[in-house]
Amino acid sequence: MFEVRAAQLRRILLELGPTFVKIAQAVSSRPDVIPPAYLDELSLLQDRIAPFSTEVAFNIIETELGLPLDMIFSDISPEPVAAASLGQVYQARLRSNSNVVAVKVQRPGVQAAISLDIYILRFLAGVARKAGKLNTDLQAVLDEWASSLFREMDYRAEARNGLKFRELYGRFRDVQVPEMYLEQTRRRVLIMEWVEGEKLSEVRDQYLVEVGVYCSLSQLLEYGFYHADPHPGNLLRTVDGKLAYLDFGMMGEFRQELRDGFIEACLHLVNRDFDGLAKDFVTLGLLPPTAQKDEVTKALTGVFQNAVDRGVQNISFGDLSGNLGRTMYKFKFQIPSYFSLVIRSLAVLEGIAISFNPNYKVLGSSYPWIARKVLTDSSPKLRSTLQTLLYKDGAFQFDRLESLLTESLRARTEQSLTRNQQEETDSSRFAIKQVLSFTLTEQGAFVKDLLLQEIAKGLDALGVATLSSATSAAASRLPFAVPSPSPALDNEDATNLRNLHRLLVLLTKVPQKEDSSPTPGYNSNGEKEGDNKDGISLVLYEMRSLPEFLPVLSVIPELPPESQQQFLLLPADLTNRVLSRAVARTIRRIFI
Repeated sequence: MFEVRAAQLRRILLELGPTFVKIAQAVSSRPDVIPPAYLDELSLLQDRIAPFSTEVAFNIIETELGLPLDMIFSDISPEPVAAASLGQVYQARLRSNSNVVAVKVQRPGVQAAISLDIYILRFLAGVARKAGKLNTDLQAVLDEWASSLFREMDYRAEARNGLKFRELYGRFRDVQVPEMYLEQTRRRVLIMEWVEGEKLSEVRDQYLVEVGVYCSLSQLLEYGFYHADPHPGNLLRTVDGKLAYLDFGMMGEFRQELRDGFIEACLHLVNRDFDGLAKDFVTLGLLPPTAQKDEVTKALTGVFQNAVDRGVQNISFGDLSGNLGRTMYKFKFQIPSYFSLVIRSLAVLEGIAISFNPNYKVLGSSYPWIARKVLTDSSPKLRSTLQTLLYKDGAFQFDRLESLLTESLRARTEQSLTRNQQEETDSSRFAIKQVLSFTLTEQGAFVKDLLLQEIAKGLDALGVATLSSATSAAASRLPFAVPSPSPALDNEDATNLRNLHRLLVLLTKVPQKEDSSPTPGYNSNGEKEGDNKDGISLVLYEMRSLPEFLPVLSVIPELPPESQQQFLLLPADLTNRVLSRAVARTIRRIFI
């Protein structure tokens, strides 16, 4: 019964026109949203639409290129190898160089058909907005999508897009972008390199999905030039195991301020900073500047708290949608015209992965990349965001830095994207090497400065606490009372001591065994207890055994020469910072 209805739906969409087919393609990769029977039928709309006459197609080729077919190609398939809503593809061999190419020919009359479809959809969007009293300008969203669709009908623009895409992303490991033959391409005929392979959605290749996520994040958040139509028919697994991108007619541009805003929103969401998230929504154009921030923050907490509490690796697009609908209506949320294309580009990859791994979450794969990006990017905007994230009311938020560093170590990079990659036998050693490799480079300089600053604060506090403890112990042995000549440890110093302890644990990666004794200065629940003596013993507990630091020192020779040189400069830099704090503390004690 469902199969019959699904087939009827596909036939109705075909009758309605190419624009409706393109909309159906957008959801044809979401098994978590569309029932399987409908999904199978909608997937047929990707490249199995009834072709138009080959005779007509060949006439278009000869008219557009101004040459007889046999002067252009030494061989061409008599029937199309694939037919889509806007055109169909033939396999051919160029006479000039014998290269095998794909020849895409536009359907006759498709531009007029799409124009009529868009006119009808704009009318329906206006009616829906008025009837539903929606804040989102549905017609503007439709216009953004329609403009991309109309650009897709000029194959010369598509060829230029393909050249740019190949230049930016064709160098990525296990990514293939076909070569474009711009000189032989015309408005209705596109000639490009032939790519042999299977649809990514038809092969169970989790690794290539990860490659796709990495490449998509680079498109969206690194360069801002992204593939806005990555339905399964446009993503192939090549015969040599690479991810091939096809069809560059519908591309998007993501401005720098929006890229930074998107990254900030992800950071604030994962770190439960819903006040910051409310401000990000204004930056991204999802909320009007006049929205009541306090009320929005409270509402967003209610919407996202449960999803975030399950951990970043378990958050899906479905989790984030939650009961956001009611919140959107109450606070006049609006969907910017660019937003639908951006979300679609990631949702398609998640949908492909879910088809063979129901537990896959694209945000879980994306966040390590985002964490690494915010730790390494030199953008003043993102550095300010990192500073604000790590310091709340002047207090260093160690949990957040630890989370960012831990997640960034999970990030896939061009170097780490390797099929069947073997796990590091010594995970502790590998993690230390990764942290050092990151912090001792120019990209990690900002984080290195933050770490040195916090270590200097901790060592300074340790010196004060040690002096206070020693003088107190000496005074207690005297037969008469004497005033303490050393300063007491205040709350800030105690916090700095605890942060120093946690930094030592992070940098040495010393695991706590289940049967080990409690760490001095903490109770069984991990809460701070006792006085300044416990603060000292807490740090000395980590420093008491030199072998615990040997993993740090042993990886130094394996680092690049530039990183080794930076490592040798650390003691002098740290000493200067500690001395500066000690001098400042002495001056304050004398004169204030």
